[in-house]
Amino acid sequence: MDGTMGSKNVDMDRAAPGRSYREGISLMELADLFPNEDTARGWFESLLWPDGEMCCLKCGSVNAYRVKSGKPQPYRCRDCKSYFSLKTGTALAGSNLTLRQWAWGIYLVVTHLKSISSMKLHRDLKVTQKTAWFMLHRIREAFGDMLTDLEGPVEVDETHIGGIKGNMHAKKRRTLPEGRGPTHMTTVVGMKDRKTNKVVVRVIDNATQERLHAFVESHRREGAKVYTDEARGYKGLKNHETVKHTAGEYVRDQAHTNGIESFWSMLKRAHKGTFHHFSVKHLERYAYEFAGRHNIRDMDTVDQMAHVVMGMIGKRLLYRELVA
Repeated sequence: MDGTMGSKNVDMDRAAPGRSYREGISLMELADLFPNEDTARGWFESLLWPDGEMCCLKCGSVNAYRVKSGKPQPYRCRDCKSYFSLKTGTALAGSNLTLRQWAWGIYLVVTHLKSISSMKLHRDLKVTQKTAWFMLHRIREAFGDMLTDLEGPVEVDETHIGGIKGNMHAKKRRTLPEGRGPTHMTTVVGMKDRKTNKVVVRVIDNATQERLHAFVESHRREGAKVYTDEARGYKGLKNHETVKHTAGEYVRDQAHTNGIESFWSMLKRAHKGTFHHFSVKHLERYAYEFAGRHNIRDMDTVDQMAHVVMGMIGKRLLYRELVA
C-alpha cells in the first residue's frame, strides 16, 4: 500500500478543514490509497498487526498463517485451529461489506464535521440505507466512552434532546416524570476538561443529585476543580464552584461552563441539520460519536481513521439488538 498514508509532513494545500496544521485526505487521494480490496486489507493488517506478526484474533496466538484459498476465512490459527478474518473480534464481525467499503465509510464519518446520515452514506457507498444505518452504528460503537478520569479543571453541564412537547399526545404528556429540565426530553450530561479539551458524555434518566454526582466522580480525577451552573443536583461536590445563569451570570473569573456548552451547540446542530431526529434508544451512541469526534479533531485524518478502527476491537453490535 502507498506509504504516504502514514506521513506526518503537512501539506498546506491538503490541510484538513478548520485545522491548518492537520493533514487531510481528499477524495482523490482516498481513491489512490484504497483503489482495491488488497490495499484496504493491507491497511487493516498494519493497524491490527503493527509489528507485522500475524496474531489470531480469537485466541491471541502468534502461530497463525494465511489460507491460500481464502476459504472459509483468510487466516487460520495453528493453536486453536480457528479460521478468522480481519473483522473477527471487532465491531465489523459478521459484516458482508468489503474492507474497502469500511475504510471509505470510516473516512466519510470522520471528515464530515456534523457527521453523515445513513441516507447520504448509502448513496456514497452504493449500499442500502438499512446497511448504511447499521454501518454507522457500528462505527459509533468504536467511539464508545473511552475516557475515565479527566485531569481538570473540568466543566459539567446538561443538555436536553427531544421533540416538541406540544406535539405529544395528551395522554403521554400526563405520564412525564418530574425533574430538572424539559421532562419530555432526554437528558445528556457532559464534562469537558479545560487542560486537555477532552469531553465525556452520558445519557441519564433525569438530572438527580445522585446521578450527577456519580457521573462527575467517575470521570474527574480525584480533587480536580469542577465548574457548573447553580443546579441543585451539583450541590455537595468537593472543590466545586458555580455560576448563576438564572441571575444572568455566565462568567466569573475562572467560573464558567462555556466550553461544554459549545460542545452541546455542535451536537444540536448535527441533530437538526444532519439527522433531524435522535431516538432515545440510540441517543447515547450518537452522543458518544460526537464526544469521540471532538476528542480526535486535532489528529490528521489518517490517524482519526486508525483511531476508529482500533476502537472497534473487542466490540460487537448485532442488528437484532439495534432494532429490538
